[in-house]
Amino acid sequence: MGDEVSASRFTREERQRYREKVQLCLDVFEQMLGDWSYEDHQPLTGLEMELNLVGDDYQPALVNADVLEEIADPDYQTELGAYNIELNVPPGPLERLADLEQHLRKSLNAAEEKAHRRGAHIIMVGILPTIMPQHLADENWMSASTRYAALNDSIFAARGEDLHLDIHGVERLSAYATTLAPESACTSVQVHVQVTPQQFAPAWNAAQLIAGPQVALGANSPYFFGRHLWQETRTELFQQSTDTRPQELRNQGVRPRVWFGERWITSIFDLFEENVRYFPSLLPEVSDEDPVAVLASGRAPVLQELRLHNGTVYRWNRPVYAVVDGKPHLRVENRVLPAGPTVADVVANAALFHGAVRAMVDDERPLWSKLTFAAAEENFTACCKRGMDATVYWPGLGETSVEELVLRRLLPLAQEGLSAAGVPTADVDRYLGIIEDRAKTGQNGAAWQVKATAAFEARGADRAAALTEMLRMYAQGMHANEPVHTWPLP
Repeated sequence: MGDEVSASRFTREERQRYREKVQLCLDVFEQMLGDWSYEDHQPLTGLEMELNLVGDDYQPALVNADVLEEIADPDYQTELGAYNIELNVPPGPLERLADLEQHLRKSLNAAEEKAHRRGAHIIMVGILPTIMPQHLADENWMSASTRYAALNDSIFAARGEDLHLDIHGVERLSAYATTLAPESACTSVQVHVQVTPQQFAPAWNAAQLIAGPQVALGANSPYFFGRHLWQETRTELFQQSTDTRPQELRNQGVRPRVWFGERWITSIFDLFEENVRYFPSLLPEVSDEDPVAVLASGRAPVLQELRLHNGTVYRWNRPVYAVVDGKPHLRVENRVLPAGPTVADVVANAALFHGAVRAMVDDERPLWSKLTFAAAEENFTACCKRGMDATVYWPGLGETSVEELVLRRLLPLAQEGLSAAGVPTADVDRYLGIIEDRAKTGQNGAAWQVKATAAFEARGADRAAALTEMLRMYAQGMHANEPVHTWPLP
């Protein structure tokens, strides 16, 4: 959800004070990078998963407040849309991936049982296929939260005009919106890796490098508002629906708030400094903390303004600074993956990410030194558009298919990294085996959704009915927890 704020409107004076406080926090953070000892545990993995709620008819159910009341578990929180909830999984040792899968299944099964008492079902998917414009026209589409109301108001005040969605895919979508409602359709899995200050830059660079093939393997968002768009439409929808720039600022090259980035980095400071230099505040709430005084007292400052600002710059790999039990720590938050289709698939995706990043961080001559940053971004866009059918560029392979890249390069890297982290061989084989078979079959969540929908349409169903029947069948596969590459078609 992100940090809550106390007001939805801010004065000009508050915005000026906030800018000054953010800069002060940045100065203190720079000092801490050189002087402080950061939490450095064994390799940890944690994740957040955004989820959708539907009724028995598999249409969006705007009942998250009721469902969260029934679940009554602090690990579950609101998300932007009233048909969304979020599951937060506390960090645990990386070598216990099988325990992570069991924890997720147990937690989600319990939550599903309780949601059903309120007439809802939980769906893990990148974009809910059955969501249509009429579902977001209801004034109750947004969760009750001052933070969300403030974000909505700030983004549209910065734009100065309504939002125009224009996505060219297999089909085309052109639509206007007067709120952030379309962004609520974007539900993701966010995987966290904790690192030291020295490890952060290579870990972030590695995460950026593999973002393209990562999303190609995991694509699970081919439909929005009934249109077949990109294989991972969620990334483009998220960028367009949170864009604070009118057309004139886009023409000038002003950076979007949903941002791949523009260069390889040498320090986590590079990213926080870019945030402060390039992006105006959206939630300019000033705390009472004096970070200089806190640091002088020998304690780790929270740096609330810097953290709050960072939470409104939506990088696909986001830097995270946090203080837990008085100790500061740093994380890379990987945000490229959609939710679902199954818990087994989610954990397999996380295993590939952790293993490949770990191996590249330890490499004496890192792969990103052999590839331009622009090429990494081009790979990412191509993979979002075409999924497993994308062609990418990779050092040592040149232009290659995602399948070849995964089988020849990424899986060996991930196996090396997971083994070095102490993950049992049986778990490495299970989760990377899922990735291998998905690459060989070419059937990720998006590919299955498209084929299943086409099959229902071939039987005479219109698009809306076909998407509903597809989602009903999708839910069965999701609950069975058999990896999506094994799912049958109707």
